[in-house]
Amino acid sequence: MPARFAPVRLLFAWLGLGALVGLLAGLASALFLILLDLATAYREGHEALVFALPLAGLVLGGLHERFGAPIRGGSSLLLERAHSGGPPLPLRMAPMVLLGTVLTHLFGGSAGREGTAVQMGGALADTLASRLALDAAQRRWVLVAGIAGGFASVFGTPIAGVVFGLEVVVLGRLAHAALLPALSAALVGDQVTRALLERAGHPHTAYPTLDPVPLTPGLALGWILFAGAVALAAVGFIELTHAVKSGLEARLSSQPLRMAIGGAAVVLLWQLSGTSELLGLGVPTIVRAFSDPDLPAWFFAAKIGLTAITIGAGFLGGEVTPLFFVGATLGAALAPLLGLPPALAAAAGMAATFAAASNTPLALSIMAVELCGAAVLPHVLIVAALAYLLTGHRSIYPGQRIERTKWGEEIPPRTLGGGPR
Repeated sequence: MPARFAPVRLLFAWLGLGALVGLLAGLASALFLILLDLATAYREGHEALVFALPLAGLVLGGLHERFGAPIRGGSSLLLERAHSGGPPLPLRMAPMVLLGTVLTHLFGGSAGREGTAVQMGGALADTLASRLALDAAQRRWVLVAGIAGGFASVFGTPIAGVVFGLEVVVLGRLAHAALLPALSAALVGDQVTRALLERAGHPHTAYPTLDPVPLTPGLALGWILFAGAVALAAVGFIELTHAVKSGLEARLSSQPLRMAIGGAAVVLLWQLSGTSELLGLGVPTIVRAFSDPDLPAWFFAAKIGLTAITIGAGFLGGEVTPLFFVGATLGAALAPLLGLPPALAAAAGMAATFAAASNTPLALSIMAVELCGAAVLPHVLIVAALAYLLTGHRSIYPGQRIERTKWGEEIPPRTLGGGPR
């Protein structure tokens, strides 16, 4: 083929490769979401299962200790491979995180789903890259495509999935070179998952479509104050999760025992709270936050605690949906105090809390638009951007890389790690 046609060949090659990654991620996400729905419904009909969470921790911890050493690190391991290379991700990551997350939810652990979908998409993409003998740069873009395909398919937000994949690997820098495969993977993954979920009768959650609200000086001030509260919630979640994880690991070398103790703590807090709304994903409560003025104001803090214990103890799952819960309920609680439209505060808080915790303000602002409509702009972007800056150099993903500060100063490249920054 003449050299002038090389860009066309590369265009179709990356589109095709991204579509294949998206197909794999979409199939995995569809299976995962259906099993997750079934597990959640069964637990809600048999709440006594939650009392068995410590026992489930013992079993899952034993399995993970025996077979999970190569995948320890989860999403952070995936990010480290994306920016630093290393051995291929073990294919076992996909089925192990799927099974572990479904069982976590079956027994009432407070966890999310994005981490599982992203890890499955990344493991499948990296296996594909290995089979095709791609070079280091090509492998990196395929991994980003796997992240985008997994994120897009599990939430039904393809454009947010693309930007999340480009934004999450290195703080403050978009991986533009991976745009084409990431876009292809996200669009295909979303369509595959959406079609399979509709066919199985398990569609994505429908969030309210919001009406436009003019941005006034008074409302802008309210959003600034709200962004400060969102940043505090994100920092609290990151630091508490790290404290639980490091504290348990320092005192107990046995992962099964750490998980059993974490499970017992979740059961105790569940009983003290007097509600089961804090268990699992908590999606119905997130939707309720858009319209219910009687939602308990302490829900956001309780969800931070339960999720930090669940994840910090070693149970599998993600952080997105629990942080959606935290942000939406925080928005519902603060809207009357700050003079904010309640539904808009729930939407902005939902997106901005995870944006601040993962350093992905652009992706989550777009996600809010895909879930709740264009009327959330510019409000959600204001809150997400300010909360992102106020959170400092922290992340729920210790493997996330930083090469310059949020204020633009060049620094020696390093990963953020899990502690205070």
